[in-house]
Amino acid sequence: MTVPGPGSPAHGGGEPPSLGELLSNVSEDLSVLVRQELALAKAEATQTASRVGKGTGMLAGAAVAGYFVLLFLSVALWWSLGNAMGHGWSALIVVLVWAAIGAVLAVLGRSSLRKAKGLPQTTDTVSKIPGALTPHPQETS
Repeated sequence: MTVPGPGSPAHGGGEPPSLGELLSNVSEDLSVLVRQELALAKAEATQTASRVGKGTGMLAGAAVAGYFVLLFLSVALWWSLGNAMGHGWSALIVVLVWAAIGAVLAVLGRSSLRKAKGLPQTTDTVSKIPGALTPHPQETS
């Protein structure tokens, strides 16, 4: 930072700063602003990444717990049906129930994926740009 000279308005003189001084001040202020914005963006990105990592880890733990709940629920169903009709048939019934659930989920998932259209709004917007993305051939004389 520079100290105002005797002729500058900040010092009390009546002469305005030159265009070069003004451009230098604007350039310096812009540089400081950009550095500060980059530091803020870096801090925000670090904080967001930390939260996303924690959330992902917790969701993964919940998925593992859910898997074990379904596993032991299936074993309990198999065992209780096995006491009534035999363990072989009860295991087959539990397998068929899970096969039906898997088939329904597969059909619904496939249907959902077929409905995905990609980026229709972006594609439409880019197609409206009048030749800005295509190079124009050079005219020769």
